[in-house]
Amino acid sequence: MTIDAAGAAITGPTATLIYDDWYPAMRSDLLRGNRLRTAMLLDLPLVLGRRKDGKIFAMRDSCPHRGIPLSVGWFDGEHVTCRYHGWEFEPCSGQCAAIPSLSSFDKLDATRIFASAFPCVEKDGYAWVYIPGAGAGRKIEGADLLPVPELPKFSERYRSAHLTADLPCNVDHGIIGLMDPAHGPFVHQAWWWRSRGSIREKTKRFEPIPEGFRMAAHAPSGNSAPYKLLGVYGEPVETTIDFVLPNRRSETIRCGKKWFASLTTVTPVTASTCRIDVVAAWNVFYNVPFVTPIAKFFGAKFVRQDQVTMIQQAEGLKHNPSLMLIDDADKPAKWYFALKQARLDGSRKHPMDGPVELHWRS
Repeated sequence: MTIDAAGAAITGPTATLIYDDWYPAMRSDLLRGNRLRTAMLLDLPLVLGRRKDGKIFAMRDSCPHRGIPLSVGWFDGEHVTCRYHGWEFEPCSGQCAAIPSLSSFDKLDATRIFASAFPCVEKDGYAWVYIPGAGAGRKIEGADLLPVPELPKFSERYRSAHLTADLPCNVDHGIIGLMDPAHGPFVHQAWWWRSRGSIREKTKRFEPIPEGFRMAAHAPSGNSAPYKLLGVYGEPVETTIDFVLPNRRSETIRCGKKWFASLTTVTPVTASTCRIDVVAAWNVFYNVPFVTPIAKFFGAKFVRQDQVTMIQQAEGLKHNPSLMLIDDADKPAKWYFALKQARLDGSRKHPMDGPVELHWRS
């Protein structure tokens, strides 16, 4: 829960949520031993863990018998046991394995009872959970589900890092903030990134891709110090940025055989709050000592700047003001809302007819 300076909880307007897709619930390295962990995704309370065989799982944190959270029960590496009446569940399928109160006179087949369990896959250091829409029934991993998102890598040897931050706004505000190209010189002012004095006119080509859009391959901004560092390799630097529903921004920077890639997601925790997660991998400066902690230090500062801005914005959004989207700098946000509506109404109509150039200053 995010609070303001006076200690009051900050709440804002809600957003319509997209179901039937994969969302990162938490870092998968937190799932170890017989410990159960809890998370909230799309207003859905989850309990997660790792079986003895290494497979991770995600269940609704509620016993189907009387509703007590399963997370307050026990897990022996094979079954989750409810602490209220001792019902046991296989966690990946949710199938009930035992009901201790049944007597020899009972005809109930416990194995026909299922707690809610969700497809759960470990990838890129996250526990990805597939959240179906209401009434969709039980989903089985690998059965006609969308592919699990994955960070692209371009060599066998690379380093990686993760960052996360809670945002006190709905997922729509989090996402359009993520793709907003004009806030950098103001929100991210720093000697190691950029300043107001570095503002210049930009022209970028965008292309439609399935359920999203791509900022086509281009030379990265010359007014950002981290990009300038790649010049030491003496080869052209090229970057590509994709946005894909429901919440994913991926960026790839190539410099000959050297590369950097990141996957950023803005995940709805509730209808009015969200969380930003970043996983990055790279082979640039691979042999430079302390490059990973240095990258995490500056990356955390960058994410924190966005988080502070969202906290400040949430104060204004509490009162549901009228908002506006303007010109080319806000065009990606307009595309996002159109793509989301097409997903929600089932039309899948893409708002872009073809490639287009956008212009702005940042």
